[in-house]
Amino acid sequence: MSEFLDSGPFKAAALEAGFTTAGICAAEPAEGLEFYQKWLDDGNHAGMAYLPNSVELRSDPRKLLESAHSVIALTLNYRQPEPPLSDFLVAQYARGRDYHKVIRGKMNRLIARWRADFPEGEFRGCIDSAPIFEREYAHLAGLGWFGKNTCLIDSKRGSFFFIAIILTSLPIERDLPANGGCGTCRACIEACPTGAIQFGHGRWFINSGRCVSYLTIEHRGEIDPGLERGVGDWSFGCDVCQDICPFNQPGPRQPDRGQATSEPDFAAREYPGLLELARMQEAEWDSTFAGSAIRRAGFDGLMRNVELNLKNRSELS
Repeated sequence: MSEFLDSGPFKAAALEAGFTTAGICAAEPAEGLEFYQKWLDDGNHAGMAYLPNSVELRSDPRKLLESAHSVIALTLNYRQPEPPLSDFLVAQYARGRDYHKVIRGKMNRLIARWRADFPEGEFRGCIDSAPIFEREYAHLAGLGWFGKNTCLIDSKRGSFFFIAIILTSLPIERDLPANGGCGTCRACIEACPTGAIQFGHGRWFINSGRCVSYLTIEHRGEIDPGLERGVGDWSFGCDVCQDICPFNQPGPRQPDRGQATSEPDFAAREYPGLLELARMQEAEWDSTFAGSAIRRAGFDGLMRNVELNLKNRSELS
């Protein structure tokens, strides 16, 4: 008799809860920690000071759940079926309800089910706000491989998905790591408007200080004039490196690539256009973006982005 629990029922329960894929790997120390430290030492985290502060916690899942034995990795597709509803250009993941709220609700219901079935087990749910290398464990659980744009890519479905992690003390059958690669393709590297996809220490990485997603969301203050044109029309986030990726293009042999999300909460909201946003006061902004991930940029950050979008547009007209 195996010492591990059958992974099938766990995966089936995850899919029933609304997740797109599920896989299992061991709760072991992070393999990518050495590279991550070099990435930090080189200053590629830009102004995200909270990242160096979480290195110790990221080093091992057992820092988050001492009894962790298995990592249950989950994905949730967020691909939008249609273009934006206005000239306010937002990354696809942020066009609906804040994904943290959606994923946390699904995870909490899933964990409640497993706690009832396995009262001896301990569980802890994590999303990208937790100090864990969620992409690494999703790779080890067989859910995707790292593309040159550093996104996790599922060969069958592409890369437009969120990753969630549930740590548990239960010993569950492990999956094999995902296999795949970009080959000689450089589409994302050449398409990146600011040259943020770079190579160093033996692998591709993102220089956050040049990334449009970082600049329009995490960065505070003015944007470097040399990068302003690269921001283009993006008001929050950027999808260029995913939009251009061949693995996100559906085809006869891979119909699931680029498939639209079926999650109702991710349905795109209709937001005002740039000119209306530029005149918006903070109180109105607060109500307009209630429950949206776009709030991460803050009022001042979003207004800065909108003004820059309008400037870029006028310079090109």
